[in-house]
Amino acid sequence: MMDFTNYDCGGFYDEMFEAEGKTRPHYRTFAQRFEDLSLEEFHDIRQAVDLAFLRQGVTFTVYSGDEGTERIFPFDLIPRIIPNSEWVSVERGLKQRMHALNAFLHDIYHERRILKENVIPRHYVESAAHYRPEMADVDVPLDTYVHICGSDLIRDHEGRYCVLEDNARTPSGVSYVLENRQVMKKAFPRFFPKVGVRPVDDYASILLNLLKGVAPDHIENPTIVVLTPGVFNSAYFEHCFLARQMGVEIVEGRDLVVQDNRVYLRSITGLQQVDVIYRRIDDDFLDPKVFRKDSLLGVPGIVDAYKAGNVTLANALGTGVADDKVIYYFVPQMIKFYLSEEPILPNVETWLANESKDLPYILENMENLVVKSANESGGYGMLIGPAASKREVEDFRAKVKEDPRNFIAQTPISLSRSPTWCDGSLEGRHIDLRPYILSGKETYVTPGGLTRVALRKGSLVVNSSQGGGSKDTWVLYGDE
Repeated sequence: MMDFTNYDCGGFYDEMFEAEGKTRPHYRTFAQRFEDLSLEEFHDIRQAVDLAFLRQGVTFTVYSGDEGTERIFPFDLIPRIIPNSEWVSVERGLKQRMHALNAFLHDIYHERRILKENVIPRHYVESAAHYRPEMADVDVPLDTYVHICGSDLIRDHEGRYCVLEDNARTPSGVSYVLENRQVMKKAFPRFFPKVGVRPVDDYASILLNLLKGVAPDHIENPTIVVLTPGVFNSAYFEHCFLARQMGVEIVEGRDLVVQDNRVYLRSITGLQQVDVIYRRIDDDFLDPKVFRKDSLLGVPGIVDAYKAGNVTLANALGTGVADDKVIYYFVPQMIKFYLSEEPILPNVETWLANESKDLPYILENMENLVVKSANESGGYGMLIGPAASKREVEDFRAKVKEDPRNFIAQTPISLSRSPTWCDGSLEGRHIDLRPYILSGKETYVTPGGLTRVALRKGSLVVNSSQGGGSKDTWVLYGDE
């Protein structure tokens, strides 16, 4: 039988167990059914799940130098379970944050009130790597810039949800949410009716309706495409998966052409006008006439077509300024400024290296802090001070001194842990959560999202590129 008798909470906030080893109420039904499994049955299920991922091509790419290696995304069978009462608050907080970010992006490209009133110093926005002055006074449908966002949440030692960062350019990972659920339903077909798990299967249809709703001139049956950089992109599996789920074409830049400020898809029957592009290409590579002239991934002239209002891009151009980890620092102020509300979900305590009052503290305490580059992702460009060598700390200290605008520092938070099958036993591993928020005529939050797990013992880095895996996330209809 599978059991948690020897499971050690390790002094961290544990998702499944209270401090004294007592199962939390919302995990009890799962625990009872899980303990009925024999070890042999559990291993058989694990093998079947791995085989299913392999057959379906559920992969990501890890780059080393100029080469990429395809890997199956590691998956753990012990789900992360969230009761309804917790989720209601998280959902409200994410919608609040999305509304504030969209208001901020509209403002900085139009009236710039938040800059004029010095709520956010102007130089932080204008020096952001992904700020696009080309978007000044350009109107976008529904004033929505971030249509798809993945905000990373963690829980501190008291179990409080905090926002670690927002991913507002081309957030990835939702395909794993949907695939994880499908394999879990096949692996444990009797669990879901008994436990009462909210479905996530309608994500693609909600995304499709959102994209239809932001088409130019309220076109009733717009032509929608997914624009991918191509097969060598780390998330190419996801691009194909979402296009297939929505029933739309997946295209590369070479498949599109701009004529008379309109975008057309080349097809065997001729040119077909494209109305909405769900793009998975960063701004820099989108239009060689405007951004990087050496880009072979984009579509020459697409920015002019976009600014003329003849095609909608999701996400909008210029959303990357909201991804900047320095701008992240100011999101609580955005919420107060635009919504006149207190933030429901707090940020992690953060210091800005470019602030004269913060820089000395960061430099003097670097070995005790997490220091991040403002625009890196995937676990790169980051120093975890308590786990770093003296040489690594010194190297990072030099980088921060050289370019303080490009760095923030945060208090290390011992992420919550969840039981995870590792090395032949159930052990606690640190996790985070990336829910996906869709914004158009209405705002929708996936019930749950991508729970990423740090499979290396003691590690706080959950990114797949750094050895992390994932779990299915179950949001319950009730609290037990």
